[in-house]
Amino acid sequence: MKKTALTIVLATAALAGGAQAALPVLFEEAQARTEEERIFRSPIAGIENRYWFNYRTNVLEAKKELSSDLRRASDTEDLRDAWGEYGSELRDERVDYAEEMAERGFRSGTVRFEDY
Repeated sequence: MKKTALTIVLATAALAGGAQAALPVLFEEAQARTEEERIFRSPIAGIENRYWFNYRTNVLEAKKELSSDLRRASDTEDLRDAWGEYGSELRDERVDYAEEMAERGFRSGTVRFEDY
């Protein structure tokens, strides 16, 4: 798991272009960016119900809160806290939504590639 997280951080840093290349990427930010990629873009099984709308609302709220927290951050620890909280909220919302839909018989499919 640690090897994967380090790979993500290094890959994110390598992809940064121009002036951003000189800025270090926080581990928490890299994790949060990974969680952003996992945000559901469409409802599970195409069913738009209250769980879908609650999920979308909560994701938008997490993004607004991150923006607010980043504006108020005064040091690196504040930045780490903001990104960490944001990533955790995205993960929790995704899991909660998927579990609610699974209880109703609709599952989300994922494909993962891992090195062995």
